[in-house]
Order: sequence, then structure tokens, then C-alpha cells
Amino acid sequence: MIPSADVLGRLVRALGLDGVTSRELRDLLAAVEAAPDTVEELGDLASVGVVLDDVVRSARLIRSFQCVVLPAMLQSAEYARHVFDSAPNASPEAVGRAVAARVERQSLLYEPGRESVFVLTEGVLRTWPGSPALMLAQVDRLLAVESLSTVRLGVIPWRRPVPVMPRHGFTLCDHGAVVVESFRGERVVDDSAEVAAYEETFGRFESAAVFGSDVRELLLQVMADFRDLDAPATR
Repeated sequence: MIPSADVLGRLVRALGLDGVTSRELRDLLAAVEAAPDTVEELGDLASVGVVLDDVVRSARLIRSFQCVVLPAMLQSAEYARHVFDSAPNASPEAVGRAVAARVERQSLLYEPGRESVFVLTEGVLRTWPGSPALMLAQVDRLLAVESLSTVRLGVIPWRRPVPVMPRHGFTLCDHGAVVVESFRGERVVDDSAEVAAYEETFGRFESAAVFGSDVRELLLQVMADFRDLDAPATR
């Protein structure tokens, strides 16, 4: 995970690094930040999450609803690799850059002054790529993120009816824009009436979800189910 310049400065002071080492680290950070990482250079990967990753940078309040795929900000590196691998004509090099950029942007979850609210259907947790072991690590990450003071994670259990039939995922950025996700890519909508409609819909999904100890209990049950799936492969 690549630190911001401010975080790097605090690390340098906390570790008591000398001036030469500090300059080397700042030069290295500048080189990493200057590395190619634009939507154009990622080609077809731009249709599976790169636009969203860029839009959330400037938002202080993120509210995301997902009914199939985990929100980008919560994906482990291996889960994200499967997401980007699904893009047409994805090259290993482009996938690697996209995964690294996505993981780096997740540092926003830890910044004071930001708030992130995620609401998922239980189906998201049970729609899995790769292997049960991958999902065990992924759900373990969700448990860790759920404990952050800057994050609220909710899940609509399959035992509860949904208040609105979910058609696709979307992410609200502050109160001024929504990123709508589909198979053909993402579009950023800033029409105030449309954003307000998505805010009202998000509120309905949020009220149907469980949070806190209830969501932790649900996540632990999902992990137990994946362990059962993984057991034959480990015998």
C-alpha cells in the first residue's frame, strides 16, 4: 500500500530517520506516483472499476450498495485480480497495475474525516471467484474493515426481503454525484434529481441491512460455510 506524502512524513518523524534516508523515500514515493496509471493506459480495464476508483478520491462521504460484486474499496488484492481479469483483452501487466492502484486507494478508508458506508446483499458474499480459501481471506478482511471507526458495513441477509429489487450496484460520492455500474462500464451522474433518487434508494437498502454484532455474526457464518467447502480440498 502506497502512503500519501503526509503519512510518509509522519512515518519519517516517528522512526527518527535521517535527512538522506528521508529524501530517498520521498524521491521513491514521487517516482511511484508518477508511474503510468491512467484510464487510457489500462485500456479495457477502465470498464471494470478504474473510473470509480478515481472518483472516490475527492469524496468525504462514500455510500455504496452492491448486489453481486464486493465494493472496490473492500476487495482484497486476489479478489480484485479476478475482477480485472474479467475485462476483455486484459493483459497480465495491466491487471497488475490496476490491482496495485485499487489496493493503494483503499488507504482512504483509514483517513480521519472520511466516512464510508457499505451495504451488500448476502448474495455478494456467496458469489465467489477463485477458491474458498480466497473468500476466507476476503471475508476476514471485511471483519477487519468493519471494526474501523470510519466505516459502517451492513449486509441484507437472504432471510429478509429487499425493499427494492436491486438491478445494479452504485456508489454515492458525497451528495453531488453517483457512479452507476453495469457490464458495459461505469458512468458518473451529477444530475441533482437523479442523485437524490439514488440517495433515497440507498436509504431503503440501508434500513433493511444488519450492522454491528449482527453483521459480524453473519460474516463468521459465511466463513464457516467456506471452510466446509474448502475441507475436501485440504484432506
